[in-house]
Amino acid sequence: MTILFIRSIVLCIALAIPVCGFGQIPPSFETRQGAVIVETVAAGLDHPWALAFLPDGQILVSERVGRMRMISADGHVSPPLKGVPHVESSGQGGLLDIAIDPKFQDNRLIYMSFSEKRGDVGNGTSVARARLADDATGLEDITVIFQQEPVYNGSMHFGSRLVFDRDGMLFVTLGDRYALRDEAQNPRNHIGKIVRIRPEGGPAPGNPFSGQAGKRSEIWSIGHRNVQGAALDPATGELWTAEHGARGGDEINIPRKERNYGWPVITYGIDYSGVKIGEGMAKTGMEQPVYYWDPSIAPSGMAFYTGDAFPAWRNSVFVGALAGSALIRLERKNDTVVDEERLLQGTSERFRDVRQGPDGLLYLLTDSPNGKILRLYPEKR
Repeated sequence: MTILFIRSIVLCIALAIPVCGFGQIPPSFETRQGAVIVETVAAGLDHPWALAFLPDGQILVSERVGRMRMISADGHVSPPLKGVPHVESSGQGGLLDIAIDPKFQDNRLIYMSFSEKRGDVGNGTSVARARLADDATGLEDITVIFQQEPVYNGSMHFGSRLVFDRDGMLFVTLGDRYALRDEAQNPRNHIGKIVRIRPEGGPAPGNPFSGQAGKRSEIWSIGHRNVQGAALDPATGELWTAEHGARGGDEINIPRKERNYGWPVITYGIDYSGVKIGEGMAKTGMEQPVYYWDPSIAPSGMAFYTGDAFPAWRNSVFVGALAGSALIRLERKNDTVVDEERLLQGTSERFRDVRQGPDGLLYLLTDSPNGKILRLYPEKR
């Protein structure tokens, strides 16, 4: 299937609908589809990184410093849950993504990714699963099911989103650790890769390099820089990702089995110093992004909208922006992005995560020392 490549240029006049002066989140804002109300569900979270909905409507939230909390339907923030694994909270590292087991109502299992210190040699992205206690005050039976190799003594580019596929296997996005970027092309390790594992750990069946000498059987795709947004397309079941570039070159990709997404050989960005990276923007055998941004928006969090609250937004892809301080709505036609709308511009917030709630509304997570969960709903409903 042909993927249309679109270059997105950041022009506020062309893309932005002003909402307010640079500062706080407004109580409402205008979109192409009408006014949207912004409601604060919870506040006072310390650099929250991810949110996940439980079947009863409660929300699990990770705080990068290493805490996990439960948010009730009325916005009550619980004390930190007991039993969360120790994390190495430094720079971009800490307690990161959360995923709920597809059979949670039967097994009460949740999954979390985090930066883990390993002895005296360094750290890396790890994934653990645990059972949420019956009283929801802590985690039990914690098991680390995956560890990124090799470790590196750094505080950048951990990834790391967790997404279950339709077969119940778990995708994990893994960063290139910044200083190890050339290793993103090396199938002998997990640096700059997307892996696919069993929920109990170990390579998932059907992975492309299974049983091949010198290649890691957990790998699904290679050549990634730092994927911090990921979601499953509800129409096709394929994984979509949002990936940080360097200066420019943030990407939307559809990582497919055994494909090479080019980093750092090809990219639409340049190094922070202004120096060219790699060989150019394209190379035979390496995939082009579905969409990219230049300048960068620093994408984080991704959700496909399928709800009834915003009918005009169905089939849109939403991406949070950290550097761009906006919520990005991408209109798509099959595997192509055909338009972009920037929402909530003009605030000072970094939007770390975006999810569709079971009520069909959109929920945002802001990354700050006083992080918030925001709920968006139409003015007329």
